[in-house]
Amino acid sequence: MKLGFLFAGQGSQHAGMGADLYEQYPAFRAVYDSAEVDFDLKEVSFTDSQGLINQTRYTQPCMVAFAAGLTAVLREKGIVPSVAAGLSLGEYSALHAAGVFDAATAVKLVAFRGKAMEEAAAGRESAMMAVLNLDRAPLQDACDAASDLGCVVICNYNCPGQLVIGGEKAAVEKAAALAKEKGARRCLPLKVSGPFHTPLMAPAGDALKAYFETVSFAQPHIPVIFNCLGTVKDDTVTIPELLVRQVQSSVYMEDSIRSMAAMGVDAIVEIGPGKALSGFVKKTAPEVPVVAVETAADVEALPQTLEGLMKKEDA
Repeated sequence: MKLGFLFAGQGSQHAGMGADLYEQYPAFRAVYDSAEVDFDLKEVSFTDSQGLINQTRYTQPCMVAFAAGLTAVLREKGIVPSVAAGLSLGEYSALHAAGVFDAATAVKLVAFRGKAMEEAAAGRESAMMAVLNLDRAPLQDACDAASDLGCVVICNYNCPGQLVIGGEKAAVEKAAALAKEKGARRCLPLKVSGPFHTPLMAPAGDALKAYFETVSFAQPHIPVIFNCLGTVKDDTVTIPELLVRQVQSSVYMEDSIRSMAAMGVDAIVEIGPGKALSGFVKKTAPEVPVVAVETAADVEALPQTLEGLMKKEDA
């Protein structure tokens, strides 16, 4: 069975995520026990008594440890991807699943990334908004018309009917008002701590570029679909170059899902927490079955679920 793994991004985190997996699976425990971060990864992920999990510098390593641990558990059960992708932060989990770096390195990388993104956002009056039911072209026109007030861009192409704009607050608010005039059904402010995937994140990109010079990147053993391309890369660009670009440019998730579907996957497994990406898949490539996996119960049910999908296809 040809599976695509799709890894969740920042925003779907919650206290308690992974606690049952840590208790039940040694492979999951090993990721958390070997992680090198400057805070208690297990406490923040499983309990979060100090309310830290939604701060970017904590969110990112918690999310990637969760994804890497769950990938290891599924691997032990013989469930492995033929292609991988992830939403923003999830791209690091996809690269780990493809063997580009080990779990400890992935967690360490995103701990650095989270801090760099927080620092790039500090002191900026920024905003991000989800724009519903408006096509790309009229929303781009709205952003262009609002750019006299500052930076505003389409930063996430999530799925048909859901785009996200981000940048400087005044410009984002003007673009949202113009988007409504152009027919957008709703513009919803997002609870984020910075203008992610916009040119305002260039300082984070610069910091990552320097940091990546100290990291060894292996060749992926399966195709990885990159956020800023919406497809697999060619030989003209390196993985570090794409990760530097990714933090400060648009995420083409809809295009990435279409690319995964075009590669002939039999099903997509969303590695959570949450089911946001499953919703994107259903709106973008409804012909491809998608299963979300977050808990130990999900893990135990997955082989039978996938078997059922294969039988359904064969019928």
